[in-house]
Amino acid sequence: MSLEASSLQKAGSPALSGRSSPVNAKKRLEDDGPIQNDKATRRYAAGIDRALTLFDNALQDWADYLPFLGRLLKALQVHPPGISDVPHKSLVAQRLSQCLNPALPSGVHQKALEVYTYIFSLIGKDGLGRDLPHYLPGLSPVLAFASLSTKPSLLALFDTFIVALDPAALRPALKAILLALLPGLEEESSEEFERTHDILQRLRKNFAHKQVANSVQDSSGDQFFWQCLFLATVTSPSRRQGALAYLQRHLPRLGNSADNQNQANGRSWGQEHKFSHEIEAVTSPEPGLLIRCFAAGLSDTQVLIQRGFLDMLVTHLPLHSGILHSKVIPGDLVKLIKAAVSVVLRREMSLNRRLWTWFLAFQETSSDHKDAAVPPQGVNGHGDQGQGRQVRYFQQYGLSPLVQGIMNMLETGAVTGAEKARPFRIALALMDRWEIGSLVVPIIFLPALKSVWRYQSVAPTPEEYGEVLRSASAFFDGVESGLIWDEISNKLLHVTDMKVLDFQAFHESLELASFVVTNFGLQEEEMVVSHIPLLALSLLLKFSNYGQSPDFERALGQEVAERTLRLIIQLLDVTPERSLDARGPKHSSLPKYSDDALEAGNQAFLASMKEYYRDRQGNSRSKATDPDKLLVAKLFLSNIFSLLNRELQSDRPSRFFEGEIAMLDKLFRRTPAKQHRAVTELLSGIKKASQNLTVPDNGFTELRDIVPLVSLLEAICLGVPDALVLPDHRLRFILPNMLTGLWPFLSPSRPKSNVEAVRCIWKIQSLSMDRTLLESCVSALMVESSSDHGEGILDIEHARRFAVLWSHSNTSSGSHARRSNLISRTSNIISPQNKTLDQHILTRPLLLLLDTLEDPKTDLFTFTTVWLRSSANVHIILDLLQKKLQETQGLPVPGSGASQRAGKVGNDLIDVDECLYYMRTTLNIMEHSSNDIWPSLLAQPSDLSQVTPSETKESHSHKNNDELDKPNDTVTSQMRLTKICLGFLRREFEERSNGSPSISRLQQTAVSLLEEVIVRSTSLGDTEIELETPIISTLLWSIRKPDHSLQVSLMSLVSVLLRRRLEDSRRSLEKDHRRILSSDHGGQRNMSEDRLERQEAYVVPATPPPMLLDCLFEGLASTGSQPVVYHWIRFLDLCLPFYVSNLFQILIPLVDCLIKALHSLFEELQSSFQQRDIRNTATMEPVNTIIELLNGIEQVLARAHDHLTANETTQSSTKPPEQVQGFFGNMVSGVFPLDVHKSRSAGANNRLTVLLCFKDAVKLCLQIWSWGNGSETSWRDPTLSSSFSHTSLRLKNRSRRILEHMFAAESLECLETLIYSWQNPQTLRLSEVASPVVLNLLHVLDGSRPRNTIPAIFNALYSRTNPGALDPERKSTMTSELSDVDIARFLVEYTRSLEDDTMDEIWNDCMTFLKDVLTNPLPHRQTLPKLVEFTALLGIKVDNTTFGENRKRRRELADLFLRQLTASFTTKPISFSSEPSPAKGQKFSVPPHRISGIQNEAASDDIVAVLATILPHASKVLVDSDRITTAVNVVSTQVVVPTFRWKNFPRNITSKLLELLLSMSRITEASKVWRRDVAEAFNDSRFFCDHSYELASSRWLPLLREWINSDRDRMDELLSRMPSPTSAGIMFGVGASSARLEADRKIQLNLRRVATLMLAAPNDSFVVHLGAIQAKITDLLTATAASSPSSATRAEIYIVLRALIVKNLPIHLASLWPAVTTELHEALSTLYPGHNRDKYNLHCVVHACKLLDVLVVAAPDDFQMRQWLFVTDSIDAVYRPQDLEPRALVDDLIDDLDDASAGTMQNATINTPNASQIASRKPLLNNQVLQGISKEHWLDRVIRPFLRQLSINTFEGTYSMAAFDWQPVYEDLLLDIFDDKSLV
Repeated sequence: MSLEASSLQKAGSPALSGRSSPVNAKKRLEDDGPIQNDKATRRYAAGIDRALTLFDNALQDWADYLPFLGRLLKALQVHPPGISDVPHKSLVAQRLSQCLNPALPSGVHQKALEVYTYIFSLIGKDGLGRDLPHYLPGLSPVLAFASLSTKPSLLALFDTFIVALDPAALRPALKAILLALLPGLEEESSEEFERTHDILQRLRKNFAHKQVANSVQDSSGDQFFWQCLFLATVTSPSRRQGALAYLQRHLPRLGNSADNQNQANGRSWGQEHKFSHEIEAVTSPEPGLLIRCFAAGLSDTQVLIQRGFLDMLVTHLPLHSGILHSKVIPGDLVKLIKAAVSVVLRREMSLNRRLWTWFLAFQETSSDHKDAAVPPQGVNGHGDQGQGRQVRYFQQYGLSPLVQGIMNMLETGAVTGAEKARPFRIALALMDRWEIGSLVVPIIFLPALKSVWRYQSVAPTPEEYGEVLRSASAFFDGVESGLIWDEISNKLLHVTDMKVLDFQAFHESLELASFVVTNFGLQEEEMVVSHIPLLALSLLLKFSNYGQSPDFERALGQEVAERTLRLIIQLLDVTPERSLDARGPKHSSLPKYSDDALEAGNQAFLASMKEYYRDRQGNSRSKATDPDKLLVAKLFLSNIFSLLNRELQSDRPSRFFEGEIAMLDKLFRRTPAKQHRAVTELLSGIKKASQNLTVPDNGFTELRDIVPLVSLLEAICLGVPDALVLPDHRLRFILPNMLTGLWPFLSPSRPKSNVEAVRCIWKIQSLSMDRTLLESCVSALMVESSSDHGEGILDIEHARRFAVLWSHSNTSSGSHARRSNLISRTSNIISPQNKTLDQHILTRPLLLLLDTLEDPKTDLFTFTTVWLRSSANVHIILDLLQKKLQETQGLPVPGSGASQRAGKVGNDLIDVDECLYYMRTTLNIMEHSSNDIWPSLLAQPSDLSQVTPSETKESHSHKNNDELDKPNDTVTSQMRLTKICLGFLRREFEERSNGSPSISRLQQTAVSLLEEVIVRSTSLGDTEIELETPIISTLLWSIRKPDHSLQVSLMSLVSVLLRRRLEDSRRSLEKDHRRILSSDHGGQRNMSEDRLERQEAYVVPATPPPMLLDCLFEGLASTGSQPVVYHWIRFLDLCLPFYVSNLFQILIPLVDCLIKALHSLFEELQSSFQQRDIRNTATMEPVNTIIELLNGIEQVLARAHDHLTANETTQSSTKPPEQVQGFFGNMVSGVFPLDVHKSRSAGANNRLTVLLCFKDAVKLCLQIWSWGNGSETSWRDPTLSSSFSHTSLRLKNRSRRILEHMFAAESLECLETLIYSWQNPQTLRLSEVASPVVLNLLHVLDGSRPRNTIPAIFNALYSRTNPGALDPERKSTMTSELSDVDIARFLVEYTRSLEDDTMDEIWNDCMTFLKDVLTNPLPHRQTLPKLVEFTALLGIKVDNTTFGENRKRRRELADLFLRQLTASFTTKPISFSSEPSPAKGQKFSVPPHRISGIQNEAASDDIVAVLATILPHASKVLVDSDRITTAVNVVSTQVVVPTFRWKNFPRNITSKLLELLLSMSRITEASKVWRRDVAEAFNDSRFFCDHSYELASSRWLPLLREWINSDRDRMDELLSRMPSPTSAGIMFGVGASSARLEADRKIQLNLRRVATLMLAAPNDSFVVHLGAIQAKITDLLTATAASSPSSATRAEIYIVLRALIVKNLPIHLASLWPAVTTELHEALSTLYPGHNRDKYNLHCVVHACKLLDVLVVAAPDDFQMRQWLFVTDSIDAVYRPQDLEPRALVDDLIDDLDDASAGTMQNATINTPNASQIASRKPLLNNQVLQGISKEHWLDRVIRPFLRQLSINTFEGTYSMAAFDWQPVYEDLLLDIFDDKSLV
């Protein structure tokens, strides 16, 4: 139905004798009073007035009503002759209506009905027709609650007077009359049923049988009756039982034989045809109301009503009815079927049986459906089978609308889980009848799955989605498996069969299928054995066909193709091994092909599969058998082999190669059909592809290009074991090629792929039968020829790769490797049992690498030595060499399998060269490996006694050669050799721009010779100084070259020279020191002397060479020196003692140089992991280089700090001893200046220098440590996660160790630096979650345990608040820009992150600190709020531990908390002076940190926010009730009361303050305090303002709810404050006006308080106060413009009435409607042109319109019987007769207003949605409509558009059957309550 009134054809008005319409509302107002004005009439009116006065003055109890009614009846009986009117009839009708209150006894009701009877007989039929709006509203609701003795009188009144009226008078009130009489039909066995039924029949006949002048029958009256009955059924659930009883008796059958005959004759419903008179009367003018009547009944909450309406559907409105298919629009039929099918959710068999009867039109033998409609003859043929007829009937009439209804429910925008799960439950219930389910489910199955799939992204909560998914799973489990996979297969294959592939549709279908496989149960045998393999094979065939087309990329797309492969793999994962087993049915509906014809049978298979599902569709007992499993397996393998061969033949494998291999691997596990011939072809293709790996620049730049080949070979070898022993031994050619391809990815410059490459190599080794394959291949690769090296020469790059292979092979032993996305099935190849085997396999390549130690002049030597020193597995290498030595000597090796062979060799000669080779190799390892190897070798059990002594002796002799200093007699020869070598170096230095490799080797030889000469000599005199300058210059030149080997040699030479100079200086000091101590200690040494020696080492008077510092800076900063950075760090450590005198001057540049180099390297490493493709980094080994530079920083800072400590110790030894002080010393210490500040200025500067360097180092280490903590997951490649984890873990561990050392040295400064990083994470480019990163770091550092960190935080805090109270060594140097508030915030957060069990560690320190703070709290006034929170946090944590069971500790903490709380207010009282007061009329702007929801974390100095978080845990902190009471009193006195009494109240109220009060309301001890404070604020006249509205819903109303729940007498107190209106004693002049305004303002505020409490309290909380509230409202409604208080308070009265309607059930408001009806009528009547508006101004009228709007939309049952007085609530609102004069007040009023302003009216409207778009019913009028419109234009731009649209909007809301939305009413009500502009 279209609800646009202008486009509807209006039905003609019935021809009546006399007036065509009753008297309008305006005329009724004018006629209210006696017509004559004689003495008798005046006496008569005065008597009635005196009787009415008794109602206001004499009624105290129900017994007083009878005398009042008797007095009124007597006054009416003395009417003068000829007078048939009743004076004051509006008031008389109101009082009589109030006497029919349900709370009064039946005697009062009978007496009132007696008065009604007399009045009706007095005024007569015409008078009653005219005055029906006055008297009918009072009588309408009585029958619903009348007693048995009252009902006969009431029915007699209706039968005698009301029903007998003219239909024209009854037409506007017909719906109200029906609602009044329908309760009498609820019980057929009752006495009043038949009489009520007869009255309704008489009423219907009065409307139906109206004669026109020419005696033509007019059915418009009958139509109007039925339409009003349908509306009453829809709008009033309480009257629905009676309406059902009437409909069952008198509703005509809408599926009669005439309709059936029309359809049998072939006439479609769309053709023009006529219906019977009875049917036309029911369905005209709006057939949609009939449908909505049935839909409302079917949706009722009572089962009996649903059952009755289902019976009526079967008997009166069958599915084949012509009404449903011709007159009713399709949408209404869908609405009816949706309502009908929803009854299945009750799981009631009686309802379901009736629903199946209606859907299938079969006649049951029971008496319930003996009158069921007969189906059309075309459906009910004699030759048809019964079930087939029922299916065809439903398919023809009900299938389409039922499917459409379920689809609408699936597509609805509902977000709640219950609504979204509704269609799935309905569909599951429909499957109980296969006749319905077999037709409906195939259509809705895929849309249903799509609905739940899409809902997962919009579900509000996981619980809601879980509810929907459970319902969908139950529906899915109930569907036959063949249907499920037929629908999914058709959806997927239909898209791929299109000429132009719909990319979006296919991708959506794939995602849907994947969702089904992932979330639904696939345990059914038929699914996993038959259907899922068929779908997987079909997708594979389609994918294969698209892959062969030339427009593959354009047609399918890479993303969709990859998604298809993932879906196939998903399907294979759920497929069991038995699904493709050859032992299956021998007969199949699918054709069989030979092995040679499988490729040609793909299309035939697809066609056969479609035929197979077509045979099964709708017939689960089809003769079609399941497909041949062996045939499916062969087709699978054939197509996968084809795809793999195509990939291998391409230049570069596609991104789908990996998925295809995974499919092959899964198929090999599930089928015995291996197809050896195809495997042979596949191996040939792998061989050809692997040959490309050996070609330089082969295009394989990524590891993911090679890994699939390894995975494919593994799948073949594991799936077809025979492939390992094929005649042509292809594996011997394939595996070496693969190793060659993987070799480049072991480079250290590619750290992101190292771990994965090593795993692939060991996987290849595991596939080979030859265990020497890996050894030979790696050895060949290491000595392969290149452009820079000859044949058989080892390349340094290959050495680095082997080092990576060795490192990861040994570190991964015995660990469970993580699954990788690149490798389909990763197994732990390297296990503890295979460790010995792995070492044996890598022996030969290892020896090739160790051979490089023989030539120390190459980069290989440098690399190998560094690798040996950094390797943790040197003992493994030594073990291998020792075993080789034993085997060569013929000795048995314990635990090895070579003992038998060794015994045979023992009889032969020993190969001396081989022994020498192994011995030399061993000696080189011991010489060049780290000294840390010795403890491990000594701890290792000795099984090789023959070898160990010699090795030990040789190694010790080498060590002694380095340490001993023997005099040499050949001084002249040494000088000569020194000069010759120096000459070569100087000549090369002069020719450094033209250098060559030969010169470089000459330099290395010269340097080596010089070093040997200097080491062997005892003293060279001045020659050493002459050597330093040219050698350092040469070192500078080698840095710029760069020449790494030369750098190392030169640094070694310079180190020897510097060591000699240092030893000479120390030797002279030692002689003097020993001479002094010899007499006291006799040569004995103690720890103090050793410490003194170490301190003297930093003051050795050794002058550094001039160019040494520049050389150090350039060497450390140069990128060319990074490969030998290890040597540079050692060189730096050796040079630092020479700069002991100016160490602090060079410290900052030196540390800055190292940090810049580290930053550059770290950023380079980070970017390498961010890049998608693998490229070599600029640095050869970035990870090792970073670690070495970190070592350098650690060494520099350690030396600097030790030197600083030594200096400070020396200075402190001259100080006089100080007295022992407390935790923070004497409070007055440090106040007076010291005399030694000048002598300490240099030391302070030195300390500042060291601490600044510490700060930079801490920041750098924190940045490195935070790498890999989750912030990189968005860009990290998941396939390389193992390499990333390995790299980040190494760097994290090293940075953590450095931080531990720095914390041990300077815990306070390091902690402050971390706090600064926690406070400002953007300075270090950390993630936004820097807070947990810093806190987690503190928890893992050994030096930052809570017992160390908490005192350091206290020192940092005291250094900023009261530094004079600290000892000098505890003060902070303030290098970090942190305030005391920042420190306090960190203290709270750090304490919150601690475990509860750590409280015993920090308890004493915390207590001492808190007591010290309270001794002098003024310096801590800014941090006291956070310290209060810190104290409370201690109490909460202590309460959770056994440590807190000590009552003494708890009481001590509670006392400290109370003292802190008091001190915080004493030092810094609550003040809002900083907040500007808003200008008048300007909206107050609240600071951002004071608005709830804008910023979760309050300001650190906001004591209110702190207390709001503390008070909920007050019992844990304060322990006993007395302390809690004290704390609450302090908060109330210091916080709440000053805030509420501030001049800016309530604009200074914050969300945190109200949250604080809400927390106090839950504390028993604070009950009196907080209630007093809330009462004071609530009773403040400034409370109601726009700022309070901002906090009303979230804060004020919950607080007031607690307030009113604790004291319900507040409502009585508010009501007692409002005096009755009076005109006595009113003065004239200015004083009278001011007094009236003051009285009005008080009444307004109190009424708003009443409304606010109603909204705050739960529903129906003030039911016991409704009588008092009603009495007060009635009293205030008597106010006039001149009374005090005046009628200006009516707007607030309407607000209270709206609050009553919102918060109370309609049953409690029955006594309120007479007064509300009268008041609304009077208020709206003032809008008539020329009416006096002194009593009702426009503001009051607007609120009256809002009240009417809420009543019309909410439609309480009792008000519906009065609604016709205000709006047209019948079909006349849309189909209004042309000559019908409006009877409703709103319609008549808008006509008069339009007539009065004709030509000047403004066509303003209020936007309303169409009926079909209404999701929920909402009021038309709200504050948003009023926004921006001045009061002068309210009448034209607000009130008139509202009145014009009210009736039609009411009908549209009813027609839409949408639910009423209370939330807009609630919000608009709050806006009106807190609108301070409307106060007088």
